[in-house]
Amino acid sequence: MITLEDVVKNEEVQAFINASQKQLEALGYTEHSHRHIGIVSKRTGEILEKLGFDERTIELGKIAGYLHDIGNCVNRVDHAHTGAILAYNILKEMGMPAEERTEIMTAIGNHDEETGTAVSEISAALILADKSDVHRDRVVNKSMSTFDIHDRVNYAVTDAKLELNEETRKIRLTLTIDTDICPVLNYFQIFMDRTMMSKYAAKYLDIWYELIINETKLL
Repeated sequence: MITLEDVVKNEEVQAFINASQKQLEALGYTEHSHRHIGIVSKRTGEILEKLGFDERTIELGKIAGYLHDIGNCVNRVDHAHTGAILAYNILKEMGMPAEERTEIMTAIGNHDEETGTAVSEISAALILADKSDVHRDRVVNKSMSTFDIHDRVNYAVTDAKLELNEETRKIRLTLTIDTDICPVLNYFQIFMDRTMMSKYAAKYLDIWYELIINETKLL
């Protein structure tokens, strides 16, 4: 039975992750490497666990979270689709059953807001986890004078928490944004599609999505 630990130890996976980050840095993107995929993997598993899914589904969610951005090693464009195929083939070589690797492929292939949507429990949890990772730690550019809007918004977020309450069946993303760096409106300028994708993903899981920014409920 293939586990997240097995995937993390896979040399091909690590090569893809490193190549992805190298390419995205050259393009000026925020961090999509071990920090990001570690957070997404952990949060995907936590969401599925709190909603009462079985241990194997939780493990598959963690694996999907860890592998979701490897397509960036090919190209940022269509990285979700490329990554889904890469992940499927890697997991096939590792001996994962077809049904399980198909679940992971489907989740990865639908995590990008431009082309995807929640189509399964794992994909929905992955979307919620991925879109919640907004934080200044993701900013690779060290010169604030050359920040683009993505750098400014991420750098302005000094705290981000994703919390799921099993009793109320609400999942809440709470952000603290330093408005001296950028106004809250800038967040919605670049993340509106991601916000709506998260809202739909929560609906797929039969939970309610809330967004709190600077102690103000916006959704």
